[in-house]
Amino acid sequence: MDPTDLIGPTSPLGYPAPYWFIVFFKTLGFALHTLPMNLWYAGLILAVVLHVLGGEHARRWAARLLNQMPIIIALGVNLGIVPLLFTQVAYYRVFYPATILMAWPWFSIFGLLTLAYYGVYIYVTALRRERLSFLRRVVGWVAALVFIAIGFLFANNFSLMTHLEAWPGLWQGTNAAGAVTGGALNTGDPTLWPRWLMMFGLALTTTAAYTVVDAAFFAGRESEAYRHWAPGFALKLYTLGLIWFALSGTWYVFGTWRPEVRALMLGGPLVILTALTALAPGLPWLLILAQRQGVTRRLALFTGLAQFGVLALNAISRQIVQNAELSRFLDVTAEPVNLQLSPLVVFLALFVIGLGIVAWMVRQVVIAERQPA
Repeated sequence: MDPTDLIGPTSPLGYPAPYWFIVFFKTLGFALHTLPMNLWYAGLILAVVLHVLGGEHARRWAARLLNQMPIIIALGVNLGIVPLLFTQVAYYRVFYPATILMAWPWFSIFGLLTLAYYGVYIYVTALRRERLSFLRRVVGWVAALVFIAIGFLFANNFSLMTHLEAWPGLWQGTNAAGAVTGGALNTGDPTLWPRWLMMFGLALTTTAAYTVVDAAFFAGRESEAYRHWAPGFALKLYTLGLIWFALSGTWYVFGTWRPEVRALMLGGPLVILTALTALAPGLPWLLILAQRQGVTRRLALFTGLAQFGVLALNAISRQIVQNAELSRFLDVTAEPVNLQLSPLVVFLALFVIGLGIVAWMVRQVVIAERQPA
């Protein structure tokens, strides 16, 4: 079977906006979503571990992150709507067939996310009341593992979107009388595992960068000893994430990319983007190193901005690779455009207002931390 036979038909409505507009907000939205998402992807499991096994300052760090986690998850989930929306708009011809093939695992994300969110609330509420029983600890551990499982399911879907050559086999292996049962997973894709592991490595680096930002801006009521400890811990964690990212990224690029994709990304002008994507984590690491004796707000701010740059570069590179992988089967940039101006204006207005509200909320927290306890 030709995998192109399973690609969705072209919509007669066309794109509601130019492709550049769609892909810009898809990439920007993903970078914004990745910031808080990384904190529950790697930070949550690290926090529940250190809250049991860590020293005094490590347990305090874990308690701080856990107390902030309900808001972090809410921000991440809402910011995740933007890239998911634009993925459905521009990549509907491959997104929907991929989700149909793995319909039940994909649909299970709604239930898993709800359970994990409630689990975090149960753990944090017990933590604040100092009633953290064994059962509630188990709930927190399960919630952390569920978030990692959700990341694995997302990696399955978004890698399956471009792994069209696997579609016929997945359909033949999971159909009933020709009807798709929706029980497939993309575990046979060689790009899945390094991509999933690479994202976890990035999540470790983001958690480390956030540790410095938190110590500088949100930990005004913590002891001087804690704020002196935090950058050293962040440096160790970022180093671990950097090594993890480098190893899995090397596996991903040189072990799974097709020759034409590797030639595209490692040749011509795109080699500069590839090099920046690979080397960018070094800048936040150096900024954290400069604060190992004590955080400063200016350097902490630069650390946070630099880490966002790391995530943005990865999002841009991944977008180019995604299009290159799909180019064998379809050209997503060739869809006709039927401009729908009023929804775009509403979206832009709400997007700017939403980010403004988030910035205002963060500012209020910073101001509150300057006040005496």
